[in-house]
Amino acid sequence: MSGIPSPRESFGSKFGIIAATAGSAVGLGNIWRYPYITGENGGAAFILIYLLIVIAIGIPVMLSELAIGRRAQQNVYGSFRKLAPNRPWYLIGLMGVVAAFMILAFYTVVAGWTLEYLYQSFIGGFHGKSPEELVGMYNGFIGSSTRPLIWFFVFMGLTAFIVAAGVKNGIEKSTKILMPLLFVILIVLIVRSVTLPGAAKGISFLFKPDFSKITATTFLMALGQAFFSLSIGMGTLITYGSYIQKRDNLATTALSVIFTDTLVAVLAGIAIFPAVFAFNIAPESGPGLAFITLPNIFEQMTGGTIFSIMFFTLLGVAALTSTISVLEVIVAFFVEELKMKRSAATWLATLSVSALGVLCVLSTSSLANFKLFDKTVFELMDFTTANVLLPIGGLFIVIFVAWFFGRDKAKEELSNNGQLKARYIPLFLFVIKFIAPLAIAFVFLQGIGLIKL
Repeated sequence: MSGIPSPRESFGSKFGIIAATAGSAVGLGNIWRYPYITGENGGAAFILIYLLIVIAIGIPVMLSELAIGRRAQQNVYGSFRKLAPNRPWYLIGLMGVVAAFMILAFYTVVAGWTLEYLYQSFIGGFHGKSPEELVGMYNGFIGSSTRPLIWFFVFMGLTAFIVAAGVKNGIEKSTKILMPLLFVILIVLIVRSVTLPGAAKGISFLFKPDFSKITATTFLMALGQAFFSLSIGMGTLITYGSYIQKRDNLATTALSVIFTDTLVAVLAGIAIFPAVFAFNIAPESGPGLAFITLPNIFEQMTGGTIFSIMFFTLLGVAALTSTISVLEVIVAFFVEELKMKRSAATWLATLSVSALGVLCVLSTSSLANFKLFDKTVFELMDFTTANVLLPIGGLFIVIFVAWFFGRDKAKEELSNNGQLKARYIPLFLFVIKFIAPLAIAFVFLQGIGLIKL
């Protein structure tokens, strides 16, 4: 394959579209961050707010990105250049490519940790260790340079191998296997978790509505979680949208992706928190939950080794479906803008991301004291993408569709040139013109600390 693919590659089936696009949204955050935020912010009350925000804002923003990609049939940068020639909108596309570089660099570091813990599960590395020893094991691992680097390169290589095979034979084929596998593992873990003595407390923690915990910050956290969980603003959805065929229904695709993403997050909570409460362990957020608390639980559980292997396989699969989609943003840019062959573009992207990724890996060890703006390289990549690039990208994407792309083109794309009724279009346009920009601006200003709720 040389230059721009002709005809352009596309997803071959509806299931393939949903598996790939939902895979890009489902990631590590679904497995450990969403359940914890839910529990801390009113349980079922938070889930209700989250769902309302996803429906009211998440779907319109996702539809905007998919419509841009399918209309242009280009990578994220090329899409804006094609739809708005001789205008500076292409800078939003360029920002998406930069965000993809930065996200892949630090995200693959944590993805590599899942492989280390999967390996430890196989060799019985958690056997006989106290909670304190597990903390020491975690700190010792991320504080070393060699093993985290090895696992980083293994994960990057695996991601590159899938992306290099192409849209249909690589991305679609792999996600059609990985996404069902993810659900099977989740269901098995749920069955084990909810049958533990004392598991009911965990279910209550997650699902009992506590409206007293609902504040203005809760709405902001729900908005932020929805925004970042759905891969909005980083160019993934525009890139994947460009592979969706003209006959496919974009609204159905968006709804399926959002349903899958939210379902995985809720199921992860059901798998994790009954076990956490059954063993009287205080729930923690972030990496500590996955890499310290849960290994401790697996050690106390009958058949714990098997469930440990399954859990870290689950984490690895969730991470892989995300890294594939982020790498594809960069590869599509290289193929179409630099006229490279896919294989060469994939390995150039992988090597250039890895150069930045090595600095992120070493941020917890030999480069821990090297700081820019009082942050390690890892922290800087994380903060800049989550709080600056993604919200700004999402903001300008909805402004572009609402005010520049326009009503007629949006209607053509969402109704498949009038073949679908798409009665929701007036409401969609109202949301992206007025509500979504304000909501995203709030997340951005809160994220950079200009407003505090």
